[in-house]
Amino acid sequence: MNVPVSRPSPSATRRGRPSEPPERARILIVDDDERNLLAIRTVLEDIADVVLARSGEDALRQLLKGEFAVILLDVYMPGMDGYETAQIIRAREQTKRIPIIFLSAVNKETEHLIRGYSMGAVDYVFKPVEPVVLRSKAAVFVDLYMMTREVRRKARQEQELLDANLRANAERLRAEQELRLAEQRQAAIIHSLPLVLYLEDQDATPRMPKFVSGNFTAVTGFSYDDVVATPTLWLDRLHPEDRNRVADALSARRQGRAYAVEYRWQCADGTYKHFLDQAVLLRDADGRPLEYAGTLLDVTDRKNLETQLLHVRKMDALGQLTGGIAHDFNNLLAAVLGGLGLIERRVTLADDQRKVLDMTRHAAQQGAELVSRLLAFARKQKLEPAHIDMAELSSSVTQLLGYTLGGLVALEWELQDDLWSPYADETQLELALMNLAINARDAMPEGGKIRIACRNVSIGTGNEAAAGDYVVLAVSDTGCGIPPDMLERVTEPFFTTKAVGKGTGLGLSMVYGFAQQSGGTMRIESHVDQGTVVELWLPRAPEAARRPAAPAIDSTSAGNRGRHILLVDDHEGVRATTAAMLEDLGHMVVTAADGEHVSQLIQADHLQAIDFIISDYAMPLVSGSEVIRKLRAVKPGLPGIIISGYADKEAISGAPEGVIVVSKPFTPTQLQDAIVAAAHVSRN
Repeated sequence: MNVPVSRPSPSATRRGRPSEPPERARILIVDDDERNLLAIRTVLEDIADVVLARSGEDALRQLLKGEFAVILLDVYMPGMDGYETAQIIRAREQTKRIPIIFLSAVNKETEHLIRGYSMGAVDYVFKPVEPVVLRSKAAVFVDLYMMTREVRRKARQEQELLDANLRANAERLRAEQELRLAEQRQAAIIHSLPLVLYLEDQDATPRMPKFVSGNFTAVTGFSYDDVVATPTLWLDRLHPEDRNRVADALSARRQGRAYAVEYRWQCADGTYKHFLDQAVLLRDADGRPLEYAGTLLDVTDRKNLETQLLHVRKMDALGQLTGGIAHDFNNLLAAVLGGLGLIERRVTLADDQRKVLDMTRHAAQQGAELVSRLLAFARKQKLEPAHIDMAELSSSVTQLLGYTLGGLVALEWELQDDLWSPYADETQLELALMNLAINARDAMPEGGKIRIACRNVSIGTGNEAAAGDYVVLAVSDTGCGIPPDMLERVTEPFFTTKAVGKGTGLGLSMVYGFAQQSGGTMRIESHVDQGTVVELWLPRAPEAARRPAAPAIDSTSAGNRGRHILLVDDHEGVRATTAAMLEDLGHMVVTAADGEHVSQLIQADHLQAIDFIISDYAMPLVSGSEVIRKLRAVKPGLPGIIISGYADKEAISGAPEGVIVVSKPFTPTQLQDAIVAAAHVSRN
């Protein structure tokens, strides 16, 4: 194997940069004669790096390793001669443009020269070689190679610069596009927000912004040109109650301090919006004040939500207060009405005395009705929801209101086709509709029409009422309407827009409480001098709510006979009047003040004759439900009644099986009917 002898290129020894071209050009000398190789290398090594090859095969291997400026190729060599080697070199894409100079000691004839040129030679040098001629010819191709390489290098550099410039332009274009997109997004976000950005001089008098953001018109209804045309516009449209407070807050501008103030401002459509006005003072590099940069934020929705939350909390507080005192009130009223009943039954009264008694009873009954309405508002009354036939209900309410509405007011019903049935307490719904109708009548002193329209509504999530199906009963009138500042208060107990003595202020609060407790809601829309619409939203009755009529109870059965009754109540007045009422009904009564007293009776075995129990629900230490359970442990199946001045859901759900709950105050007839019903349940 022939190993080329050549001067190593400095660039060839550099590591990490194998693709970098050598600093000097290279010349490939191919000859099988060692002496010729050494002689030619000596002539050419000062103009280029010389690589030696001793055969055609060796030359082809060297050509695979790199580029050459020119090839000096001996024509006659053993094996693969110069012509064949040149032909292969010209056939390869990588080497076909390398100049080839044939070296020949013979064959100077024209036909041999033409053959050489046809094989790709660019020149001939005949042996013995003339150094000056060889050097001159090789130098031409070396210079041409070096210039070509320099042209390529510059072209590559220019292309790299062009590519870099294109990349830079593309990056700049992309950055500009992203910047424009970001600006568009920011503008869209600002336009979608109830927010105005502004710039304003520190000492502007009257207040006049130099710049406002594009959504100023959307927030206020005015354009910036309107503000410029009327410099006092901002001050003129401040709510009168807020002007002094705003002026005090803006005085901070004179000291260069930041400020924040909330106020009401009248927009172009005449409505007031709540604005949160905040600004900071911008300064230059030397600390000198430039201008105020601020934001005007529409917080109307937030204020409305705060008002609603405050209203809900106030209603809950009133409801808790109402529920807490209702039991005591009902105990007092039960004692009063029971005592009046005893007097009426046991004492012969003159006519004037009976009038006084009737007046007293009427006042006590009004008190009981008042407590009932308070419980309805507190949503703690006992409700018995059921499937309601709206056609029958409309007929019943129309009859009840026939004489109440008078001749100047007409009642009109409008029931949607295929109207669903609401699921609610029918008695309370009748009372609610009567309250709304009477309110509508009072709003139309000169007469008019009350319209009750019923329709089906299905709603999804995100509404005031829970998602589901509702029957909406809308009671509308064409009366005087309710002022906007009073709308949010009309459901408060004891608040009324009527004259003194014309209303208790419990009508709408009772309706509101009934709707909430029934799983629905109430909505009010009113316009002054145009009328009011009150909507009751009640849940749709499920098919399972269609219950068959309860079988009639035979009042002549054994359940109506005189009984041995244990009466338990911690209120002395109620205990005494109820015991007297039971005795007047023909029953024998044993009384106990509380659960502890009952336990003593059990231990003393004084309950052998007892066949009925009547107990108050809310008592110290032991509830009425527990009293009945203790007695039933001794006398299983003992029938009983729970009487309660605060008949809430917990009392009903906690009552033992078969026990009937009766609300205080009650009449002798109601009490006797409950005794008969409880006895009937215990037998079945």
